[in-house]
This record gives sequence, C-alpha cells and structure tokens, in this order.
Amino acid sequence: MALIRKRRLTDQQKRRIEKQHKSRQEELDTSNDLEGLVVQHYGRQLEVQALTIPNPHPEKPIVATGEPEPFWKPIELGSVWRCHTRTNLELLVTGDKVKWQADPNTGLGIITAIHPRTSLLTRPDRYHKVKPVAANVSLIVIVFAVLPEPAPTLIDRYLVACNDADIPALLVLNKTDLLKDDDHLLKLVQEYRNLGYEVMLTQSDGDLTELKQRLENETVAFVGQSGVGKSSLINSIVPEALQKTNIISENSALGQHTTTSTRLIKIGENSALIDSPGIREFGLWHLDLEKIDAGFPEISDVLGHCQYRNCTHTHEKKCALKQAVEENKILARRLTSYLRLIDEITEAQQKS
Repeated sequence: MALIRKRRLTDQQKRRIEKQHKSRQEELDTSNDLEGLVVQHYGRQLEVQALTIPNPHPEKPIVATGEPEPFWKPIELGSVWRCHTRTNLELLVTGDKVKWQADPNTGLGIITAIHPRTSLLTRPDRYHKVKPVAANVSLIVIVFAVLPEPAPTLIDRYLVACNDADIPALLVLNKTDLLKDDDHLLKLVQEYRNLGYEVMLTQSDGDLTELKQRLENETVAFVGQSGVGKSSLINSIVPEALQKTNIISENSALGQHTTTSTRLIKIGENSALIDSPGIREFGLWHLDLEKIDAGFPEISDVLGHCQYRNCTHTHEKKCALKQAVEENKILARRLTSYLRLIDEITEAQQKS
C-alpha cells in the first residue's frame, strides 16, 4: 500500500493560512460573550466555568420521530466547558477571568477575551523561562509539615516570591499532632511570627475551622513541598474536590507528587482554592538583586550600613549584617538563605 505524503507548505502559504485563521477569529461576533473562570488547563485547551448564561438560551434542536438524538449540552451556571482560545490572546492560566462563547451542539467553547488580572503568580520552569502558575490570587498558603522535614530555605524562597508578586502569605505548619514539646519546629514557627508573618498550625485529620474562616472571600494558592499534606487539607476543606493523596515514602521520607496540573476549586460563593503541582525547589533566578533584598525585610533595613560598599557579608570584619546577627537582630539562617539566593542570582546573570 502506497503512503500518501503530506504536502509541505511554503512559508508564504503558512503565513497566509495563519492570517486567514486569525482573521476568522477576529471576525467572531462577541456580542453574545459570557463571563467565565478558568478552573484548569491542559496545554492549549482550558476548562472554563460558566459564571453567566445567555439570554435567551439557545434552543435544543427538535428531533423528528425516529431520528437519533443529537448531542446537546445546556449552558448552565457553574457548568464546566473545554475551551480553545483566540490566537491573539496571551497565555491563560488557572484563575483567569475571561469572556467566552459556548456551542451546545459540540459541548466546546472559545475564549474571546481576558479581564485584567489583579495578581499573577509565576515560577521558572526547567528551561529557565518564567512560567505563569495562577492568576488573581489574593492569598498564598505555604504549607510545611513535621514530615517530611521542612526546609526553611525553601520557605524563604516562597516568601520572596510572594513579596515579588505582592500577594500576602499564610504559613501553615501541618501534621502538628506529630510534634514534640521541645520540637525545633516550634522555634521555627515563632521565628516567622516574630518576623511579622502570619502562621497557623493544623493537625492530621484535625479541626480546620480556623483555616476555613481565614480563607473566606479569598482566592488561595496552596504551595509547598510534596508530601506536606496540601491535597489532604484541600480534601478536608472541600470534600467534593476529590484531590488524590499519597503517602510518604518510608525509604526516602520524601513526599511523592500527586497533583499534575493547577486546578481551581470553588468554596461557596466568594472563595476558591488553587492547588498547584508540588515542587521541592523554587527557583528565583529571574528576579533581580533588589527584589531579593525586598524579600528579606529585616535584612533590607540593614543593607548599606557596612563599612565597604562591595561587602560580601561573609568574611568582612565590619559587616553590618554579620553584626546584626551577633546582636540577634537577624537570624543566622535567614542571612544564609539570603546570601545563597544572591549567589544564585549573580551566577545566573553571569551565564546569561
């Protein structure tokens, strides 16, 4: 059997086809646009939840006797639709508020416009490009736990990212039923509280009333190491979310990834949860040194008071930061986190 070769298009033909496709989309009638919320994305396709319905609603086709029943999906408030986007739109992410159109005959939709964002949470991907994670987030919940052992340097990275995105952070220490009276994590919690960060303690399968009240009227992104219990917390807050959970590996004591895509889950009328894939490291190479400084406010207040303008804050005798550590005004581990990030950013800038 002979193979039919696919005709290779010239660059001019490709440009003409792309122009025609873009023109057809630009001619799309937007007078019947609906309001929607992106609740999940799959590459080029997204799931959009209907926030409004058309008036009048499209009528279902009348089927003659004996004819097969055609596919028909009514446009209902809260219904979720798989959608494509117009080619001229920027990259959309979970949490985006959009205008869109639905086709009940196919059960598919098309996103025609995006509303201005109040915030955008981003992170670098494996290819050293900035990747948007979620939009319109009003609170970031940084979850860490007794097990796996928390990494304060990772928590500090999250806090720098929150500060850069201008989104408030809530630190949640989970699985506190495993704590001991003299546990060093209690000291860690108090240290963050002394720095002015909001901290909350939760237990495995415990009462989450306080946390639920804190999340009211917020769109929340949950971040943290894998295995700290993000999905379990979401299951408890929104039982219908049906997030997959996993157990800690007994051999490695590390969490195993359970969430594969960023998903928005509504909580009542005015609140929502966004669960993002678990990551063990949060790169910040795309930030400049000034933004790293701003992410450590207690250090930023002391910067510029060293004897030497090019002080490395490592070996110099008259270093204001080292002196502040000796006077217990700055935590030694926070200075270590700060210097590690500065080195990371400087090295990335030299390579670029």
